[in-house]
Amino acid sequence: MYLTGFKRLRIAVDNRQEGSEAIMGVSNGDEYVAVGESPSPERRNHARKVSVLPLVFLIFYEVSGGPFGVEDTVKAAGPLLSLVGFLVFPLIWSVPEALITAEMGTMFPENSGYVVWVSSALGDYWGFQQGWMKWLSGVIDNALYPVLFLDYLKSGIPALGNGVPRVVATWGLTFVLTYLNYRGLTIVGWVAVFLGIFSLLPFVFMGLLAIPDLKPSRWYAANVDDIDWNLYLNTLFWNLNYWDSISTLAGEVENPKKTLPKALFYALILVVLGYFLPLLVGTGAVPLNRELWTDGYFSDIAMIVGGVWLRWWLQAAAAMSNMGMFVAEMSSDSFQLLGMAERAMLPEFFNKRSRYGTPLIGILFSASGVILLSWLSFQEIVAAENFLYCFGMILEFIAFVVLRIKQPNAPRPYKIPGGTAGMIIMCIPPTILICVVLAFSSFKVMVISLIATAIGLVLQPCLKFLEKKRWMKFSVSSELPDLDNEDNIQPLVH
Repeated sequence: MYLTGFKRLRIAVDNRQEGSEAIMGVSNGDEYVAVGESPSPERRNHARKVSVLPLVFLIFYEVSGGPFGVEDTVKAAGPLLSLVGFLVFPLIWSVPEALITAEMGTMFPENSGYVVWVSSALGDYWGFQQGWMKWLSGVIDNALYPVLFLDYLKSGIPALGNGVPRVVATWGLTFVLTYLNYRGLTIVGWVAVFLGIFSLLPFVFMGLLAIPDLKPSRWYAANVDDIDWNLYLNTLFWNLNYWDSISTLAGEVENPKKTLPKALFYALILVVLGYFLPLLVGTGAVPLNRELWTDGYFSDIAMIVGGVWLRWWLQAAAAMSNMGMFVAEMSSDSFQLLGMAERAMLPEFFNKRSRYGTPLIGILFSASGVILLSWLSFQEIVAAENFLYCFGMILEFIAFVVLRIKQPNAPRPYKIPGGTAGMIIMCIPPTILICVVLAFSSFKVMVISLIATAIGLVLQPCLKFLEKKRWMKFSVSSELPDLDNEDNIQPLVH
């Protein structure tokens, strides 16, 4: 079924793109008006849009950013299970999530993304819960990237390891990357392209230089009695999820009906190869010492294989990759808040855009969350965001199936073949995986995540109360479709 779905996705890829500007990046258009002004639908519809190549790398950075951070899978389970995990896990999790994103993202090409999927299927209350949990998990995820950025640099600049210099560097980096998001999604998209190429190239050189030292027997090392399943599964899950995040940028994509499925297809290939091949080289080129396989170990392998120059390049690539993941995630999080405001789930002031077309209030809220959470450790961040993300994905799977049943004839520019029964079967393996990940969560992470979830359950009625009392203004954008009208579910044309 997955192969059939991607055969169809590949057919969409082969279709000729309308307009010569599609491959070149963006179409030219008017600039957004400043905050406080009311942009007309005409001006907004002619805003600069993201096209195929930048979108591929935005997805790449939403999901992956390269093999930085996968080292813990070798430490947790050894080379064999690490390599198998990055081949099997995408089939169980990434492929279904990417297919669902392709179908639902083209069905609802607007910035609320997965929020409107759940709202349309289960109602606004659960749509808000989806938005709350996904935004919170995204902000928690983003708090990780300045930490990883500094972790890769601290071997060359020890002062960044702790104390005041580390705090100052974290806040300064957050400010600079937040400013990139403020300047516009088009800039962010092309920055992602540059950073992606720069981040993957050192692994190409490392692979070529390591060929004489590769010993295939090292790939089969495994000890089933010595596996840290919690670390193994959380690391795999963290490195291969968030395919749906790009749906919150669908309203900023040029011709999303064609561009989104195409970009998801290319990004899936890039992500899987970007993990598997470096792991194949790293585990095959050096003798196995599982304790050494921690965050940043690829830079040590680069030193062994190529020398100081390759190590410095890879460390710089890791730092740049974390920058790319930060700007991509913040774009998704901030546009999600804007999309929720356009659906009257958040106060109207979240709908304000800067003169560059970016969601100013959403960016400020997301950046503030990143700074507040930057004190958490790497493992705590990964586990907490996975827990919240799992809850959100369960709602997504339910909404996907419910919409197939409730609105079978609604326009779906890309539709996964297989019928409703096939879609239910497709959702079973990732749902089981979600249950396994949740079961391995620590008590501390579970308590923190459940408290965060409970806040969302209370927050939505509080916002409704404020709306009823007219203490805050809420409004639905006139450009969006009526979710209760199946025939009018997709009026947006780019």
